[in-house]
Amino acid sequence: PMCGVPHHAVNGYLGRLIKKGFRVAICDQVEDPRQAKGIVRREVTRIVTPGTAIEDAVLDSRENNYIAAVLELEKLVGAAFLDVSTGEFWACEMAGEGGRDQVIQALMFFRPREVVVPDGDRGKLERWLQADPSLSFLLTAEADWVFNADYARRLLLEHFKIATLEGFGIDGQQAGTGAAGALLNYVKQTQKSDLGHILALRLFDNSAYLKLDDATIKNLELVKTNDGNRDGSLLSVLDCTKTGMGARLVRSWLLRPILDLEEIGRRLDAVEELQVSAARMDRIGKVLREIHDVERLLSRVTLQTANGRDLLALKDSLRALPELQAQLANCSSNLLNQPIDLLETVVDLLDRSIDPDCPITISDGGVIRTGFDRELDDLRGIAGSGKSYIASLEAQERQKTGIASLKVKYNKVFGYFIEITKAHLHAVPPHYMRKQTLVGAERFITPELKEYEDKVLGAEERILELEKELFLRLRGEVAAEAPRIQTVAQQVGRIDALLSLAEASRRGRFVRPTLDLSADLLIRGGRHPVVELQGTDPFVPNDLSCNNTTDQLLILTGPNMGGKSTYLRQNALIVIMAQMGSFVPAEEARVGLVDRVFTRVGASDNLARGRSTFMVEMIETANILNTTTPRSLILLDEVGRGTATFDGLSLAWSIAEYLVTQPDRKARTLFATHYQELTRLDRLYPGVKNYCVTVRRSGHQIIFFHKVMAGVANKSYGIEVARLAG
Repeated sequence: PMCGVPHHAVNGYLGRLIKKGFRVAICDQVEDPRQAKGIVRREVTRIVTPGTAIEDAVLDSRENNYIAAVLELEKLVGAAFLDVSTGEFWACEMAGEGGRDQVIQALMFFRPREVVVPDGDRGKLERWLQADPSLSFLLTAEADWVFNADYARRLLLEHFKIATLEGFGIDGQQAGTGAAGALLNYVKQTQKSDLGHILALRLFDNSAYLKLDDATIKNLELVKTNDGNRDGSLLSVLDCTKTGMGARLVRSWLLRPILDLEEIGRRLDAVEELQVSAARMDRIGKVLREIHDVERLLSRVTLQTANGRDLLALKDSLRALPELQAQLANCSSNLLNQPIDLLETVVDLLDRSIDPDCPITISDGGVIRTGFDRELDDLRGIAGSGKSYIASLEAQERQKTGIASLKVKYNKVFGYFIEITKAHLHAVPPHYMRKQTLVGAERFITPELKEYEDKVLGAEERILELEKELFLRLRGEVAAEAPRIQTVAQQVGRIDALLSLAEASRRGRFVRPTLDLSADLLIRGGRHPVVELQGTDPFVPNDLSCNNTTDQLLILTGPNMGGKSTYLRQNALIVIMAQMGSFVPAEEARVGLVDRVFTRVGASDNLARGRSTFMVEMIETANILNTTTPRSLILLDEVGRGTATFDGLSLAWSIAEYLVTQPDRKARTLFATHYQELTRLDRLYPGVKNYCVTVRRSGHQIIFFHKVMAGVANKSYGIEVARLAG
């Protein structure tokens, strides 16, 4: 289908279509109608798809918008991920039996809205890429030849203007290079642009991060609650950012905590330095609020879709940089005190060239500032002299004709004309040429007035032409500074993200964690960072002492509503926060690096794929048992309850026993259960310890203390809890 929409309203329609999963081809007039012979030529100037959109009406400023490409070559799987709106570009190659699973993990992290695959392998790739219901994207097939490694390599070398891909770490990776090149080719073809803001290709190395699968992200409510709301998630507590760049970075850090102790330490140093002074945090935050989403503004500049107001927003953002640098001048953290490129020449150029009150579209005129171009100023003088000229001509013609009511007027339909009432038509000079007859008057034109009209209208046409020429040249000059602007945008985003963690730390009374390479997980006075903000009663803090030897598997018993699930989750959240570089909600925390957090909590089914609640539970548990390592953290909540009691107990016992007896699976494990029989495991295995949540019975009522203590709960209190529920 095809439709025409007003140019000024295109983004609104575009947003609605893209959100429904459509591809939209934008056709523009590409020649001057006055010079066209016949029908004015139009061309497709851009194709907008869910994965390539850059418009604010389509995107969430706090989230990235990725498009991906996937290529499978025998036992290799390559993938590439690109956010056209920010210029972030990643590639990876996975080998062996686990290659597909690792690519799925990467897809779960990047969450692309569109995936490009070779047309010849579409059916095969579609089946396994869309096998996980948590992934939702538009699948696009491209010709097989664009995935050819040699073609892809040449395209990448040409785009980045380099001689080898070795610096990006993917040289020799046939599948990774093929995916990256095909993705770049697709985006170039759809955007009809050279993509000057895509400045580097980074290698995505999953082994450098703490892995969080989709079940864990959902169960821990990291970025949204189980109801789908952002409020109530951990992200809602940690995200105090002022810019889109900072918000996207905090989200990325949360979903991808790191394993590099030095980098974690650098982030913690910066957070600690910032949170010491609330006044300085306020001053820095005030400056950051003046900075727009520079990454996405830059993408529109390089893709040639930026308008005058985009350039004004960029200028205002860059103008805030000197004050930001001044506020950070005395910081000792090397993440905060790095010199900022102030881009004075770009600010000066935009300040001189773009009118502060410019319209959205260049065709409306008035985008270029008075004083920037002499020819434009002269033309505007001619076009703007209409009022004084009309007054002068009107007085002159009244004197010549003796008609006191004679008026010289202008409208867009008839241009300039002289209007005389019918009572004075007898006095009209013979050189007046009739132009229009009205009920009570006649309109005339003279050779002098016609000459002036041609001059003014010609000036107005030339003004629009010249303004467009000047604006395109200006936009090109700004685009040429893309590398510098992008570096600044990333620097501002990092400062904003660190300030956000510092503000969250100060508000939540968090402490700096200690991280090391041990297997210890020692938390004193730990709290749940979200739950403690929601209740009216004071949150009850709890301790944790866990490792992969003497305190490896902690069996937690107690009644429902006693706080078992909250306790499990808060300890996992503390680990994730620590490894993303945040302070944590505790009195003290020592975290031996965790390579993966697993959760098996709650009950859910997947009817669309024919999986019952119990089947989902067993699949998730099997994944844990097959992929965990001694450096992992496992949360198991009521495993086995989805089937008959005896079967469930047998499964729970076997799972616990497996985790404490297999040397390569001895992960730190918190196991909440109602199966009292599991508490006997501590007599069989030295690494098993029993803990319980404390309650007290008073008549027919029970009082929950929410305190975790060593020992075994002597009763489940199921009847009493049911009574509380009504």
